[in-house]
Amino acid sequence: MPARLSKQSRYLQCLLPVAALVALGLAAQAHATSDTSETARWQREAQAVTITRDDWGIAHVHGKTDADAVFGMAYAQAEDDFNRVETNYLHAMGRLAEAEGEPAIWQDLRMKLFIDPVQLKTMYAKSPGWLQALMNSWADGLNDYLAMHPDVHPRVIRHFEPWMALSFSEGSIGGDIERVSLNQLEAFYGQNPAALARVDPPSSWSEPTGSNGIAIAPRLTIDGHALLLINPHTSFFFRSELQMSSDAGLDAYGAVTWGQFFIYQGFNPHIGWMHTSSGADVVDEFAETIVHKDGKLFYRYGTELRPVTSKIITVPYRAKDGSMAERRFTVYATHHGPVVRAADGKWIAIALMNKPMEALEQSWLRTKANDYASYMKVAELKANSSNNTIFADDKGEIAYLHPQFIPQRDDRFDYTKPVDGSNPATDWKGLLPLDAAPHLLNPPNGWIFNTNDWPYSAAGPYSPKEADYPRYMDSFGENPRGIHATGLLTGQRDFTIASLISNAFDSYLPAFARQIPILVADYDALPASDPLKPKLAGQIALLRHWDYRWGITSIPTSLAVFWGDTLWDSVSKADTAEGLSIYDYMAEKAGPAARLQALVEASNRLEKDFGSWGIPWGEINRFQRLNGDIEQPFNDSKPSISVPFVSSRWGSLASFGAHRWPGTKRYYGTSGNSFVAVVEFGPRVHARAITAGGESGHPDSPHFNDEAERYTTGNLRNVYFWPEELQGHVERVYHPGE
Repeated sequence: MPARLSKQSRYLQCLLPVAALVALGLAAQAHATSDTSETARWQREAQAVTITRDDWGIAHVHGKTDADAVFGMAYAQAEDDFNRVETNYLHAMGRLAEAEGEPAIWQDLRMKLFIDPVQLKTMYAKSPGWLQALMNSWADGLNDYLAMHPDVHPRVIRHFEPWMALSFSEGSIGGDIERVSLNQLEAFYGQNPAALARVDPPSSWSEPTGSNGIAIAPRLTIDGHALLLINPHTSFFFRSELQMSSDAGLDAYGAVTWGQFFIYQGFNPHIGWMHTSSGADVVDEFAETIVHKDGKLFYRYGTELRPVTSKIITVPYRAKDGSMAERRFTVYATHHGPVVRAADGKWIAIALMNKPMEALEQSWLRTKANDYASYMKVAELKANSSNNTIFADDKGEIAYLHPQFIPQRDDRFDYTKPVDGSNPATDWKGLLPLDAAPHLLNPPNGWIFNTNDWPYSAAGPYSPKEADYPRYMDSFGENPRGIHATGLLTGQRDFTIASLISNAFDSYLPAFARQIPILVADYDALPASDPLKPKLAGQIALLRHWDYRWGITSIPTSLAVFWGDTLWDSVSKADTAEGLSIYDYMAEKAGPAARLQALVEASNRLEKDFGSWGIPWGEINRFQRLNGDIEQPFNDSKPSISVPFVSSRWGSLASFGAHRWPGTKRYYGTSGNSFVAVVEFGPRVHARAITAGGESGHPDSPHFNDEAERYTTGNLRNVYFWPEELQGHVERVYHPGE
């Protein structure tokens, strides 16, 4: 079957260079070798889809049906970055080692403890017809893309099957399963105790994952419309930005985790939803007492001895010579879940949400809700375990939702640590009703926020009360971003899109506002004869008069971040069993000597790497995107852009997780602000947004890095949600395959 060409494409064919004609011929040949009925189906689906690329390269996909829209958005995502689409499914299905070799075996084994293709195929067969149709179109869109692009060579997945969508049905940056330590898994199943002794990178190199969400009620806005800040903090380029709509009423815009077919964080003409990582304790470990009897394994449960279940899991991997090899593991489980490690003579089983079909249903259906009531009806599926939600709509309602999958437990037990699996009282007792979790709807203060902190400050004095809920409702507590947001929002009125953007990029750093005066007091308390007096005089003079705000030209920001990171790493492994946070430990327990020594070490590092401790922050902190690789080869000699904001650990709402890399002295960011949008729900929804770098993963695309400078300055662009907003900003209109 020949490659699909529109009338315009056939006209332009005479203008194409020979190489392009050869490519078209290869595509045609690829289609000719595909199954005829499958190819004919793809062709029909493609003709029902229109993709409009705007002048930022963002795809606006429209289909006759919802399934057609899914076909088109899967195709568009593959056009932009097929490598990230495939890689996400290699992760999700436990097949990464087939591409990356032995180092990924333990990650694959961890996934395979929960993801079983046989079970997913059964779920697919039992799923509702409308969901099957979406999964079918999702697979068709990706397969059609591969057929039309024979120059694209998948690392592993050469044909997508519909059931695969169930392996990756919830779009969080860090899923529940990542609570399982790979080192401990290897120590247990690989019989390799040395895995426990591996040295992790410095703690300060790990940017807190999560997000910011803020909703403003109409009475606090100039135009009387609700506003919503959507600000996920993820790995850069982890999500695509696009719009998908259909003649069946679908019309959603926002951030899509590569390879998934639903808008994960975004809005439609009536509502908006922002997910932030939750501190709700929904993943629990059970310490199992193992008994060997008659050559078999049992575990104690009350007065019973129950048999430990076991099965064989095979993990294929790519050997160093390029051939395929495999490792086989006998894995164990109790009724609590798979065994993932050992501790103190017990086997540790883990319990977490594993509801792929319901999660995919909920992820899709909420994009079509049109008000708070319909959104909550979808939430009754209770298949969201890892996210808080900040909600706003065009009726003027704003809301906070805790995760909907929350197991009910006996609050006598501390579920932040392994509980005794032999005691039936520790078992989960079903899921909590939605109204039993912390929640808010239209609080009198007129604003709601979450910064991955606890829900007990989400609306100032009108927040849920900690005393009203079990302690397992939160394991995070307060954080500096929450303190920052509370200070910004309290008493503020006359909000607009512009002022909410300004809040999202406010430069104040409350963690340093607490810590630096203590450091200055430590210095002032030194005797005049102490050698640190002259050595640190200049640094302390700058920090003493600092306004605790980041900035490209700010030297105190450089000093504070280098000092803070140094002290953080020195105390992060300290015993905080007293219940102190690391911020409390730095301020109260670290002591003057450690705090001042950290400033000495920070100054020495700055002098070694940059020739002076007095270096503006923008000279150090950089955004760099050199190629389409998932892991960038950062290079101080290559072009990069100054970034003014810092790690969110210091209370910056705008987050930039950066550190040194092999061969670099500058800090290069890999996570933090990834997609930022502010949405106004007036008679017609209006939004501004920005994406880290650009929409395309191809370095030769004009949209590979065209948003980078705007990203670093918080200069959000207009979102072209309505057809009339797209006018004058259209780069290309086509059907998939043209």
